[in-house]
Amino acid sequence: MKKETVFDLIGVGFGPSNLSLAVRLAEESGASNRKHCYIERQPEFGWHRDMLLDDCRMQISFLKDLVTQRDPTSRFTFINYLFERGRLNEFVNLKNFYPTRVEFHDYLSWVAQAFDDRVHYGQSVTAIEPVFEANGDVNALRVVSQDEDGREWRRVTSALSVGVGGTARVPEPFASLGPHNVIHSSAYLSSIERVAGDDRNGKKRIAVIGAGQSAAEVFTDLTRRFPHVDATLVIRASALKPADDTPFVNEIFSPEFTDVVYSQTEDGRRSLIERFRDTNYAVVDRPLIEQIYEMLYLQKVSDDTRHRLLANTGIENTARRANGEIELTMRDMLTGHAHAERFDALVLATGYRRDTHLALLDGLAPHLDDALAQRSVGRDYRLVTPANFKARIYLQGCCEESHGLSDTLLSVLAVRSDEIAASLADAGQDNAATRAADAKQTGVSGGRVAVAL
Repeated sequence: MKKETVFDLIGVGFGPSNLSLAVRLAEESGASNRKHCYIERQPEFGWHRDMLLDDCRMQISFLKDLVTQRDPTSRFTFINYLFERGRLNEFVNLKNFYPTRVEFHDYLSWVAQAFDDRVHYGQSVTAIEPVFEANGDVNALRVVSQDEDGREWRRVTSALSVGVGGTARVPEPFASLGPHNVIHSSAYLSSIERVAGDDRNGKKRIAVIGAGQSAAEVFTDLTRRFPHVDATLVIRASALKPADDTPFVNEIFSPEFTDVVYSQTEDGRRSLIERFRDTNYAVVDRPLIEQIYEMLYLQKVSDDTRHRLLANTGIENTARRANGEIELTMRDMLTGHAHAERFDALVLATGYRRDTHLALLDGLAPHLDDALAQRSVGRDYRLVTPANFKARIYLQGCCEESHGLSDTLLSVLAVRSDEIAASLADAGQDNAATRAADAKQTGVSGGRVAVAL
């Protein structure tokens, strides 16, 4: 029977979270003795590729890269990326802390290339199963994945890091419309040409749904890039609201604030997150708000009102007509007046769900004593498991309720990876002590654990 060595860590997903962790594990002392790999469903590294609009900038400083807050001397800093790309002096001359999203994506890809030998691209995880010892303990997990050719792969690990990112949130009543001429902002660049078409087919009316940064960016892109498109931005709020990024408020994204949030009661955490919600959700960078306002004003000057912002507007119903148009029944939330309008396409900038890990770990649920349902996560991002479940599961990007608003963002990546690495090191010391004790009792020499498949 074939035996495989147990990996010290398998990462599911290879976005910024697990990429930062990969760097941290590679840079620790004795790194050559630690076996870790990553499984990524995309065919190559990619981070929000469909929102890499040419003129859109990052909303955080380049100093919040994958490593600087943990170790500014690392070779994987954004500064060293600029140096190796030959653009350091020119970037300095920009006098800007906020690189374009395209450039930051290139930085992430540059780092990811260093780990090509550890990443299995083009594979989707189909199951995660417990591996039982004779005494009923679960010391390892079997990760089952399938590649693009339909071949199944099985790997075993003593620790799992889940960093799969968010899944497009499609609220009712849009879900019933189907995918034809309805796209989520997460698929914007690869889909907009299909739904917008070209001017040979005449004017197109496209509605953008949402009040956050992505909605504003999509709306602006439509007005600039597609002269045959009349764009409408529909928001429930009374106005586009600016993100509060003032210095004192911005301290909630400091790694130290994670301790503050985690130390609160459940009600206290909820209150803190709600109090600072306008730093991250349904808010837009002030310069972009001003651009949109000026564009709408200049339309009035030229008496050519094509693009609109519909504020205080709730969408009560949707319907697809025989000619393919989408009819939205909208209600003015101030007057109560309802009316219907038809559009050729919709772009949903309605955010992301952060519960993908639940389905991924569903096969383990019977052995976790409701830890998944109760969102029981330690300060080190480790899922709290029963005493006999010794395999470690770390959750990245889905712990906002316990660790705060920064959990889904880039702000704490470097420090979070350090904390997870420290937790893994503690586990390694505990396991080594256990193996040494077992060896003393049984006379069997220690070695790396192997699991029969």
